[in-house]
Amino acid sequence: MTVSVALFTSDLRVHDQPVLRAALRAADRVVPLFVLDRGIARAGFDAPNRRAFLADCLAALDAGLRERGGRLVIRTGDTATEVRRVARETGAHEVHVAAGVSRYALEREGRLREALSGADCELHAHDAVVTALPPGRVTPSSGDHFAVFTPYFRRWREAGVRDALGAPRSVDVPPLDGEALPRRDAVSGVSPGVPEGGETAARAKLTAWLRDGVEDYEDRHDDLPGDATSRLSPYLHFGCLSPVESVHRARRKGGPGADAFVRQLAWRDFHHQVLAARPAASWSDYRERGDRWREDAGTEAAVEAWRQGRTGYPIVDAAMRQLRHEGWMHNRGRLLVASFLTKTLYADWRTGARHFLDLLVDGDIANNQMNWQWVAGTGTDTRPNRVLNPLAQARRFDPRGAYVRRWVPELAAVDGAAVHQPWRLPERERAALEYPDPVVDLAEARDRFLRARKP
Repeated sequence: MTVSVALFTSDLRVHDQPVLRAALRAADRVVPLFVLDRGIARAGFDAPNRRAFLADCLAALDAGLRERGGRLVIRTGDTATEVRRVARETGAHEVHVAAGVSRYALEREGRLREALSGADCELHAHDAVVTALPPGRVTPSSGDHFAVFTPYFRRWREAGVRDALGAPRSVDVPPLDGEALPRRDAVSGVSPGVPEGGETAARAKLTAWLRDGVEDYEDRHDDLPGDATSRLSPYLHFGCLSPVESVHRARRKGGPGADAFVRQLAWRDFHHQVLAARPAASWSDYRERGDRWREDAGTEAAVEAWRQGRTGYPIVDAAMRQLRHEGWMHNRGRLLVASFLTKTLYADWRTGARHFLDLLVDGDIANNQMNWQWVAGTGTDTRPNRVLNPLAQARRFDPRGAYVRRWVPELAAVDGAAVHQPWRLPERERAALEYPDPVVDLAEARDRFLRARKP
């Protein structure tokens, strides 16, 4: 009987799974394989929050395969080495994998092709698995990728996404040794609020979101205390939720909220096509601005206060504490804390991107790095010198201070909007708070940034 391998990476699902479907079409039996790649740890991306979530995802994927008569085969080591070993053990002639855009994914694909070329085995990389539209599907007439979202989105809508695939009815796996599934409870250092991972949880959350939440999304997606976003980004990052199926289901729902949600899925695709065209932008400036990022001792202390949620600006600190507790942060919070770090403190965006990757469950290289550069003004943003004022952001998106009081308990007793400027409280009230003074004056910081970031 013929055998093929479905190598799972960032596509941990059985519904709308082109890699698994192609492997099933190619052979009588399929090895659904996931390699716990030691290179992820060596590269510094093996964060506890993502490892815990990954354990849930793999358990759910294994359960979904067992419902169809199969199972997930786990190996540990170098991906190329382990895949070649599985191909030789089973006599597989084809390996199927989702195409990626990060430098690591591209290098992994290159190593796989080289390793399999000597094993009489062919590698097939599939597009539109981790994104709704593959990078490079639409391009401007003047270049290899879009650097501005609006024209990209216009072409993205015109191109359309592929049809979603149903889950296979059966999966026949040949006899093959594998390792035990990793366990979430074996991972130390996990943030207490990290949600349950896996395809079952993902599909339930998408269904609930489309039923009860998406209608208000256009009007409330920036509402910090309302928490009115989908919270689906971790599931999209690990691929236990299909972006293609998500687009189709949102469009069937219809309405302004669903349209706004689809636009966010396109924004995710946009950054993938940017990074696919410019892989070095994962850690290098997409657009060089001649920045002289501050690295003095005072800045280092302020950056550490930013990491700990102790800047003295409650809206910033609330968002940073949400990140530390949940491994996730509200989208508006991400914008304002990134602006605070890169423009108010004038610290290198890579410092912030690294901290996010250390904690975010949805720590995706394309979206994390390119969003950080977008805010820092070194990426695709057409307003590179824009500075978000945290007090103005607080007044607009947390007017009564409920978000701040939720995440900064030292200020829970401060009423109303006064919570955003605790340094203005009467001296006796201020002295009773175990909360720091602001690490920087906003006006002075803005002037400093604009002087340094000259047109």
